[in-house]
Amino acid sequence: MTTTDAVELEAPRFETGPALVIAGLRGHFTMATANGIPAQWQRFVSIGRVPGKIGAVEYGLCFPMPGGFDYMCGVEISSVVGLPGEFSQTTIPAQPYAVFAHREHVSKLRHTLDNIWHKWFPSSCYKHVEPSGGAPAFFERYGERFNPQTGMGDVEIWMPVQHSKERTTNE
Repeated sequence: MTTTDAVELEAPRFETGPALVIAGLRGHFTMATANGIPAQWQRFVSIGRVPGKIGAVEYGLCFPMPGGFDYMCGVEISSVVGLPGEFSQTTIPAQPYAVFAHREHVSKLRHTLDNIWHKWFPSSCYKHVEPSGGAPAFFERYGERFNPQTGMGDVEIWMPVQHSKERTTNE
């Protein structure tokens, strides 16, 4: 069994997501240092109340960068006024998404992502929309039913997509 087989990938739902302004902590990682992301989340949660926070949903944003990727853990905000100085903010544009449920432990997100990139995209009639204007390549959405103590619950991966005219493989 390969690592991508360890997590079953459900068919995505398709949704046009609204524009969101997200604020939080951002760090640079490589695949070798990605195990530092939980510590970044712990630091973020320890900050407590975020001024201008909208709702109870939290987000993990991934930005491809030279030599690795940036990861931002944050929340939707209504205003940047009063944010801690260490916070970054970014806008996620309104656009179409393939939304994948992740029903396993949060530590297996990498396996779900591998399945999306290496199995779903090549066999679908969709292609990934490359980020522009500082937007993330994709984001994780941790809903109200996500339990950070157990690492289980309401987790989705939102992948920006557009319909491609050609299929790369037959179903």
